[in-house]
Amino acid sequence: MESLKSEICAVAARMVVEEGLEYGPAKRRAVKQLGLPARTALPANDEIEDAVLDYIALFCADTQPGELLALRRLALVWMERMTAFWPHLGGAVWHGTATRLSDIYLQLFCDDSKSAEISLIDHQVAYVPRTVTGFHGESVEALSVHAVCPELNEEVGVHLLIYDRDDVRGALKPDAKGRTPRGDLAAVRRLLHDPQT
Repeated sequence: MESLKSEICAVAARMVVEEGLEYGPAKRRAVKQLGLPARTALPANDEIEDAVLDYIALFCADTQPGELLALRRLALVWMERMTAFWPHLGGAVWHGTATRLSDIYLQLFCDDSKSAEISLIDHQVAYVPRTVTGFHGESVEALSVHAVCPELNEEVGVHLLIYDRDDVRGALKPDAKGRTPRGDLAAVRRLLHDPQT
């Protein structure tokens, strides 16, 4: 059973890194690619993340750090633009597993759920409204934009997930590995200053 999970992790990790898939779709595609039954038990996201780190260390050690840095710098630009909404960076860009194919996920904590959308409209930023799964498994409104990343010379998806201001308290509880699952502006600036922190 564990070897099967390891195999799913390895295939899914390759898809995450090489194709930019999110963990859920990568796990499901890995099961299909391996010819396993659809009801096969899937590995946890933490196991996929470990496999992604292994894959990056093995195949992308020379390019991934620069790509991650470029994405974190772009995330900081967007966090500074949206500073009125208590932006927090999460996902692969925060945890350090992002590559040039990864999107940027920012959680915004708003007194009025429409205020971030109005801010984008006021600044003439084109966006696509969507509904995504939030950090507690609930449906959350997201505003998705395409932003040019000059360092990578390509467009990157930036997803602004809209939460109530009060949700910020639960947003900083440590994850299963004891890590802070997202960081505010000051934390991202520290990461850029010293990536080892």
